[in-house]
Amino acid sequence: MRKTMKITLALAMSLMAGSALAADKVVLQLKWVAQAQFAGYYVAKDKGLYEKAGLDVEIKAGGPDIAPEQVIAGGGADVIVDWAGGALAAREKGVGLVNIAQPFKKAGMELVCPKDGPVKTEADFKGKTLGVWFFGNEYPFYAWMNKLGLKTEGGADGVTVLKQSFDVQPLIQKQADCISVMTYNEYWQLIDAGYKAEDLVVFNYSAMGNDLMEDGLYAMEDKLKDAAFKEKMVKFVKASMEGWKYAIDNPDEAAAIVMDNGGQDENHQKRMMGEVAKLIGEPDGKLDIALYERTEKALLDQKIIAKKPEGAYTLDITDAASK
Repeated sequence: MRKTMKITLALAMSLMAGSALAADKVVLQLKWVAQAQFAGYYVAKDKGLYEKAGLDVEIKAGGPDIAPEQVIAGGGADVIVDWAGGALAAREKGVGLVNIAQPFKKAGMELVCPKDGPVKTEADFKGKTLGVWFFGNEYPFYAWMNKLGLKTEGGADGVTVLKQSFDVQPLIQKQADCISVMTYNEYWQLIDAGYKAEDLVVFNYSAMGNDLMEDGLYAMEDKLKDAAFKEKMVKFVKASMEGWKYAIDNPDEAAAIVMDNGGQDENHQKRMMGEVAKLIGEPDGKLDIALYERTEKALLDQKIIAKKPEGAYTLDITDAASK
């Protein structure tokens, strides 16, 4: 009897140990609220891809008052979704962020203006008011204006920057001559508000070659020195990209999963999923070094960062995840 109890106890302890291993916790902080911009992560969790990889992933939605760089610096996340501008600026200030994967190969940011307004080309920007998002989203705009040689403090020879809310009201209310939108979100809010595609002048950052790296995955440099944490990130990235592949192949189901996690307006989420898929391309998370170097140069030229960052990305994670 005693022997049987020992065997039972040993089995229970073994199962507990296995359970603990299966529950390798990862906390992901998103850059914004629950929407199809992050569908791959929600799908990976919903379809059990993280669990299959031995991970227990908690996904934290973002919002206007949440800075992912601050969250991870404070220990509130293991990995964050961030844009390179914000991540590299934070790194220079002492937050050792390292890009471990780059799910978005292209940028979705655009500046749009009514075709019946005063802005038809870049040459028309002088003296105009342009809507810009902040909280790290402003860096592509300032890098572009710097490239054009336009000051951003207003006046006849520069542009006036309107700190834009995260909607399209500044254009509808005629507070700005042009506003910032994302291809997968606010652009369609304008269409839903009654604008037609032919009514808009669109300056697409990617098409102009002014795009900076958008949604990437970043972890802390000191934690990546730990082999166990690094292996956990390999599993996380691999499962996440499997989630993205599933989401791209099954956009309607992905949109429904986003809705289950707090997304709003299912039709909008379906449309967003389709647009986001265009930015991801091949879902391997691999970093385009040419895009990284262009992003880095733009940030240096604009003096958003003062010196060339060293060790700000690693290919180790995606290389291992692709095996």
